This record gives sequence, C-alpha cells and structure tokens, in this order.
Amino acid sequence: MNDQNFFSIDRLVEFGMSAAIAQQMVKSMNQNMQSMYIPGSIQSMPQPTPPAIFYVAIDGKQTGPLNEAELTRLIMERQVNKDTLAWMPGMAAWQPIEQIPAILKVIALTPPPLT
Repeated sequence: MNDQNFFSIDRLVEFGMSAAIAQQMVKSMNQNMQSMYIPGSIQSMPQPTPPAIFYVAIDGKQTGPLNEAELTRLIMERQVNKDTLAWMPGMAAWQPIEQIPAILKVIALTPPPLT
C-alpha cells in the first residue's frame, strides 16, 4: 500500500483519531450548551411552583384548603392571628402560624387595615 491510498494504515489511524477528537468536541459543546441559559427556551425556563395550600383552625374547626388570597382575607378580617393553628402539605403536625415561614410571608405581604 502507498501513502496516497485511503486504506493505508497511516490514513486509517489519522481518520480514527480525527473522529475521536471530533466526538470529544461535540460532547464538550453539548454539555456547555445544556448548561447555558437561552432566553425563550422551554428547557431553560424555571418550572412554576404549585400554589401553596393552607389549612387553619378557626373556632376549633378545620378551615381549608385555602390559597394565599383566601388566607390573606382571613388575616385582614382578624379571624386568623399568630397563635392560630395551621397546617400545610409536608408538615407532620399542626403548628401556630408564627412558626410557619410560608404563612409568615403571607402575613408580611398583607397590607394593614385602612383606618
């Protein structure tokens, strides 16, 4: 075999090494592109969190499920305060509202009553 023939050992080794390097480059580029934030891309957009669901004890009775707007209304109507027992999915037991950060956030965002 001569060096000009495609099937010569040198050409085959050169071709194989080129293919291996190209594969590594493609893999590296794909990894970089997957970690890149591309505006408008569905894959790169953060997934929305499901709305919070709350339960509260009013006059000894379970009230709920409540969304944030309904809980805000109860806070504004003063039916719910820091000592009211509440529960939300993921909690092991009912606790006073002042011990639940997710509900404290709702309270912090609730405007004071107009006087």
